[in-house]
Amino acid sequence: MTGRPARAGERPGLALNLVSLSHVNDPATTQVYPGDPPFELVTIATVERDGCYLQYVREGEHTGTHWGAPGHFTAGGALADDLEPADLFLPAVKIDVRRQCARDADFALSVRDLEAFEHRHGRIPEDSMVILWTGWESRWGTDAYVNRDADGVMHQPGFSFEAVRWLVDTGRLGHRGGTGTDTFGPDLGTDASYAVSRLVYQRHRISLEILANLAALPATGAYVLCGGHINKAGSGSTALIYGILPPPG
Repeated sequence: MTGRPARAGERPGLALNLVSLSHVNDPATTQVYPGDPPFELVTIATVERDGCYLQYVREGEHTGTHWGAPGHFTAGGALADDLEPADLFLPAVKIDVRRQCARDADFALSVRDLEAFEHRHGRIPEDSMVILWTGWESRWGTDAYVNRDADGVMHQPGFSFEAVRWLVDTGRLGHRGGTGTDTFGPDLGTDASYAVSRLVYQRHRISLEILANLAALPATGAYVLCGGHINKAGSGSTALIYGILPPPG
């Protein structure tokens, strides 16, 4: 964030390079994880009839673009109202695996992939949000997003367990970091055990899921800022998630 002193009678001038990483929640296009409650918007007041416009929102805490709190998978772990601002403002790196995922819907990021990323871009900072850009965001609102096969099994790419263990053991995820993705979550769609999620949600780590507009996020140098509702004992929150981009040049 940059700025200059404000003149008399003028609002302070600020330049903040932001990009929204969230999808719009729309009942016509918003898909929920199988078994989660459907997303509903009901108009309960109109300007013409009531003097104001108001919608009633019905949704699970993990509807659309959202973040998950540690207690989502860790018994006794921090819940939404236990988190601190520092848990929701993190340095971000983006790993582009669209080419691999276009060939293989069950692609799993490996330790070798992480080492190759660091060889090209430098060490992933401690407490980072490590974001996987699979290209799945372009499928949002279609059956291709859930991507079930003839037997009803969902196929989405994700992190391998070994890759996340490496991120944890080497300190890249630190105490507050986490993983992000444009799919339903960091696990492969075929993994009903959620082994990767269970590992990510240890300590104060969070998970960012169903991200959008990842083309605008650079591989390194950005931060993510996560908004959303702070529900009492919440497992997470639907969210406005912003990428704060480094200054040009």
